[in-house]
Amino acid sequence: MCQCKIQRFVCNMLQENCYIVSDETRECVIIDCGAFYPEEKKAILQYIRENQLIPKHLLATHGHLDHNFGNRFIYDEFGLKVELHRDDADFIANYEEQAEKFFGLAAIDPLPEPARLLTGDDIIEFGNHRLTILETPGHSRGGVFYYCEAENVCFSGDSLFQGSIGRTDLMGGSMFMLLESLKKITKLPENTVVLPGHGPQTTIGKEVATNPFLES
Repeated sequence: MCQCKIQRFVCNMLQENCYIVSDETRECVIIDCGAFYPEEKKAILQYIRENQLIPKHLLATHGHLDHNFGNRFIYDEFGLKVELHRDDADFIANYEEQAEKFFGLAAIDPLPEPARLLTGDDIIEFGNHRLTILETPGHSRGGVFYYCEAENVCFSGDSLFQGSIGRTDLMGGSMFMLLESLKKITKLPENTVVLPGHGPQTTIGKEVATNPFLES
């Protein structure tokens, strides 16, 4: 099996990481499309077209707006609606409140309703690959990791960063729940690559060894 190709795009005023993951079939998934500015949307669209990719899923690791600004753009271009954990559906429904409260935006492109509300039992399939869903509540109630065992990589959203973890002072956040969630994540192979929602990539082993929030 060929390895996945993973392309990162850094988006919006919070420098959020959007990932496009594809394989030899050219099918792809788009994870956390936070594209806000026109040049960000243009870069994502250009990458997909130049590589002749076929987007199959638009996924969100959680419902915070900085990870979902581009949902309307993806829907308009490819007809895909976001899939996210059912416990974060309210964030998408109340996107205007998020826009005003956290970003001072009076209006943004309307976000389409989710295509599917996920649970930990769901599997995301594209091309010759599959992503399993690891529930990691704490940063938000519906935070998840998308884990590709075949490629030894996971997409952690804002649950785990290099040397840190996500904030827990927003609606639905819980430090206790997040720390409990990450205890399960540390059981992944230590060489598993972690691609977070902000900042550089890391590995499970590095975070277990050096991240102060993961100390046993």
